[in-house]
Amino acid sequence: MTPRADILKDVVADFRIAASFVTIVPVASSKPTGDGDIARATWALPIAGLLVGLAGAAVYALASRLGLAPGMAALLALAATTLITGALHEDGLADTADGLGGGRTRERKLEIMRDSRIGSYGVCALILSFGLRWSALAAIANPWAVMLALCAAHAAARAGVPAFMSLVTPARPDGLSARAGSPPGRSVAIAFAVGTLALALALGPAKALVGLVLLSLAGLILAQLAIRQIGGQTGDILGAFEQVGEILILLVAAAFLHAGG
Repeated sequence: MTPRADILKDVVADFRIAASFVTIVPVASSKPTGDGDIARATWALPIAGLLVGLAGAAVYALASRLGLAPGMAALLALAATTLITGALHEDGLADTADGLGGGRTRERKLEIMRDSRIGSYGVCALILSFGLRWSALAAIANPWAVMLALCAAHAAARAGVPAFMSLVTPARPDGLSARAGSPPGRSVAIAFAVGTLALALALGPAKALVGLVLLSLAGLILAQLAIRQIGGQTGDILGAFEQVGEILILLVAAAFLHAGG
């Protein structure tokens, strides 16, 4: 096998791992085969996110063609993206809100985050997440603009995950994030480049810069909260980071695209 064929094989394998990591889509031969496979494959997370965004955009476009109002089309698009991801990130957001908001000690917070039951903080976080995303998509309204917004949001929200994993150590040695490992610098850089490109193409350079600044601030705030309260990051924290990023980019898109900017 030629070096080029080997590279292509590795790229496909990484994408399969990334897709299986953030969606429920059955991908053949997607399971990692060795230590560090998931961490290395994190460069493909924004690409997997792009496909999730496209799925939501397709549902929105179909609903619009059938004559449904923007609000209903937006709700169906959110249902589609939630279904394809298995509500993985929403679950992380709810667990993070319950853990950071409800526990008094580090041990109790981690225990709450592992509990499959959802509390009042988690419910409120999910209501806010779906409400903000729904209102942003309904405000954008135009199917083409919605597609750009969804693709940018799902790609960019996942583009920062490798950097977050690299900079913030796992809070516990036996969690999903700890098993995934720390992404290498190359994976972090590629993911960031893909996310930035998606933002720039969808929103334009100026608005993409606004999105990057907001994503960076959100990441710093969440990282500080996680380190201070539980000693690092977990899979739930990463899910919450994705959800916050998705919300912020959709709000930026609604503020500028709907206004014609």
